[in-house]
Amino acid sequence: MSAPAAQFFNEYARHRAAEGRALRGEDLRSLPYLRAGPLARQWAVRAKTFEAFVNRIVGPLAGRGALDILDLGAGNGWLCYRLACSGHHAIALDLRDDDIDGLGAAADLATDSAGRFHCVRASFESLPFADRSFDLAIFNASLHYATELGRALAETVRVTRPGGMLAVLDSPFYPCERAGQRMVAEKKAQAADRFGPSADVLVSQNFIEFLTRQRLKAARGSLSWSRHRVRYPLWYEMRPLFAWLRGRRRPSRFDVWSARVP
Repeated sequence: MSAPAAQFFNEYARHRAAEGRALRGEDLRSLPYLRAGPLARQWAVRAKTFEAFVNRIVGPLAGRGALDILDLGAGNGWLCYRLACSGHHAIALDLRDDDIDGLGAAADLATDSAGRFHCVRASFESLPFADRSFDLAIFNASLHYATELGRALAETVRVTRPGGMLAVLDSPFYPCERAGQRMVAEKKAQAADRFGPSADVLVSQNFIEFLTRQRLKAARGSLSWSRHRVRYPLWYEMRPLFAWLRGRRRPSRFDVWSARVP
């Protein structure tokens, strides 16, 4: 890892800790159903994504039995833990190994998983797995952190079995490129207020930042992506109206996106 990247991950972990994301014990095991604290509202949205993902992606695939699952950008491993508790075999992959909400925080969950859940430190763009290793590959609130979307998707397709699925959860999607670029410009303009002295470091990486259907198609034209619309809490669903009334930019949506590997 380069020195600038290492500096970014160190500052990012500190920022995540300041946001209250260093969950432990029962709070960590409860995810995505965190009921109290400053992050409960965010997790209420992610819980809806998780339920749609299980019902529409995992359930149909699991008709053949336990699945081999790759969780890309797994963070503290909560999703792998949930899947392992359901009888599947999961690998939590992330470049971050800190104990805030990186793989270091996932260690206790992995220990409790009866050997069905393991952690691997690696990047999306260079996966240390053999071809056709997994039935399901998930980008879990993480694909917008890719630096090369085409390469990340190509690697994920390589390690997924024919007939298996790719899924994208909780990444910001916009209806068009212009809408996403407005978000990026706003983020950079507000970085000093939001991140303080760490602003330059935290906006230094060349992440893709957001997704559109067109971006997915251009990055890997052989995949046909489907959007599974999720019914989120009312306050979330009303955000476009509130943004319009206040003269602000259009917000992103999450939802679940999937593609079958040919």
